[in-house]
Amino acid sequence: MRHAFGFLLGVLLAPALVYGSAWGYVQAGQSFDGAGRQITDSTRMYGAFALLAAVGLVVGVIVVARWASPLVSLVPALALIGFSVYFLIDPDRVLDLPGKVPPGGELDSGLRMLLGTGVYALMGFALMAPTWAPRRWSGRRSDHDDEEESSDYYARVPT
Repeated sequence: MRHAFGFLLGVLLAPALVYGSAWGYVQAGQSFDGAGRQITDSTRMYGAFALLAAVGLVVGVIVVARWASPLVSLVPALALIGFSVYFLIDPDRVLDLPGKVPPGGELDSGLRMLLGTGVYALMGFALMAPTWAPRRWSGRRSDHDDEEESSDYYARVPT
């Protein structure tokens, strides 16, 4: 049941991470003047950074959470890495995909830029790291089991 819920949560998180990072990137880019070295719209910039921080926080929690099924991170990781590999194989076809997805406009440019610069591949490999930990695939262990294991270790240490 834990892995089924993890799979469902991973399916829901994949587009949230992709669209959240793309929208934050676009809003941050529109509120900053690189040539003039100044922030043109501080409210938009703060909102964009807050969204990007939230995406980073979600990725961080998914990576370090021991309670989560590894499918929570594996599903978005495979989606992000898959799109990145597909971009390397056929960039024209992949860069046309954001135009076919319902929310368009500025968001399309953010999706294309983050895909083309490799940010989604980076996020995908970061999200894939916890799936290699065998402890994440097994069931939950109680604190009592951890205490017994540590006491057995210290009992075997020669004095």
